[in-house]
Amino acid sequence: MNSTTGTKTVLITGASSGIGEATARRMAALGHNLVIGARRTDRLAALAVDLRAEGAAVTPVELDVTRRESVRAFAETAYTEHGRIDVLINNAGVMPLSPLADLRVADWEQMIDVNLRGVLYGIAAVLPQLREQGGGHIVNVSSVSGHRVDPTSAVYSATKFAVAALSEGLRQESENIRVTVVSPGFTRTELTARGGAAEAREAARAATEALAIPASAIADAIGYAIGQPSDVDVNEAVVRPARQR
Repeated sequence: MNSTTGTKTVLITGASSGIGEATARRMAALGHNLVIGARRTDRLAALAVDLRAEGAAVTPVELDVTRRESVRAFAETAYTEHGRIDVLINNAGVMPLSPLADLRVADWEQMIDVNLRGVLYGIAAVLPQLREQGGGHIVNVSSVSGHRVDPTSAVYSATKFAVAALSEGLRQESENIRVTVVSPGFTRTELTARGGAAEAREAARAATEALAIPASAIADAIGYAIGQPSDVDVNEAVVRPARQR
């Protein structure tokens, strides 16, 4: 059965670690069918083994959200396996922070490609099916940085502001498709471990160690939004540590 309260087919990008992994575990615990995607196939496969051992139906798929054909194949796998797509969770993201004056153009391009283009490719891959079946749910993982801009976060924040704008536009254009933006604050993930300026990376890591909430808190928020009745659309959830300012 595929309904608000029954089993759904849920697609999750960036599922090999952090919020994506926690969300996969949460969705499996709720009894949903999962199609999980990421570039790190070894970690994805290990997660699938864990979830199957707990009785979950899960299909791991190698996924690069910067390649439209890869995202399309990801969605097609879900449809082939389960006959429909109920929820897409656009979670994949990168955060190489640096001052604009550093001119780390390659990092800028990566953030645009993953954080924004990847979300667009996800929407393009599932929207025709959701419209044809008369409903569905798209959850876009943004950030508190999509509500504010700090030094070193200009480009990252720009991509996350854009995700919020894109989501609102999709919501207004969609009568039967629910759209949710989830904006995490400092969360224990690997997001601060890669790329960017060393000083900015260390500052973000220190703040995360001091303040961060577990990735499961974000997964719970996503689970709440998905679990609402079909006529209730949780448009936005900002989830951050109580001590974060």
